[in-house]
Amino acid sequence: MIIIGLTGSIGMGKSTTAQMLAQMGIPYHSADEAIHAAYAPGGKGVALIKGLYPAAIDQDAEGRDFVNREKLGKIVLGDPEKLKHLEEVIHPLVQESEAEFLKDCREKGLKFAVLDIPLLFETGAVKRVDVTFCVSAAKDVQRQRVLKRPNMTEEKFESILARQLSDAEKRKRSDFVITTDVSLEDTKDQLKRAIDKLKGTSWSNSAKPSP
Repeated sequence: MIIIGLTGSIGMGKSTTAQMLAQMGIPYHSADEAIHAAYAPGGKGVALIKGLYPAAIDQDAEGRDFVNREKLGKIVLGDPEKLKHLEEVIHPLVQESEAEFLKDCREKGLKFAVLDIPLLFETGAVKRVDVTFCVSAAKDVQRQRVLKRPNMTEEKFESILARQLSDAEKRKRSDFVITTDVSLEDTKDQLKRAIDKLKGTSWSNSAKPSP
């Protein structure tokens, strides 16, 4: 099975691209969705975060603890030490969720599986995939998309960008670049061509044919 690492900076269209791949019959695991699950009432990350940053914990209508992502963001963004402690807690939970997903894909005999990981290169997660897809768009398109999000500010946007490799660097390090500032059909065609190129190959980190 070929594991595709899907990455790209904030606002580049990873979620839409992952959904397109799913429509092509290639399932994906989202690191962001795994974190959401870990932070939800009953999630594995709630008690861990409560031990680190109790001010980030709220309760739902039933009195169950959950992690308020907005509060947590205000605590850790701009503080490298606190962010490091958070990542040390959360990354193992994401990897555990990934492992379960990949095990299920292998048992089903699938040819491809996708790991949607925003910080694929930054966290060293690239070692866990066979081939990398970077989604990319023009900077002005990226900015417009991100600033339309609820509770997003210029300051928060810049803080997030500061944690990520530049779009140019991500494109440089990736095996395939998928542009999303074009029509949806064009983006789908790019994905289909990339997948067709991978079919029938033994793609791996140690021996890759030319993209």
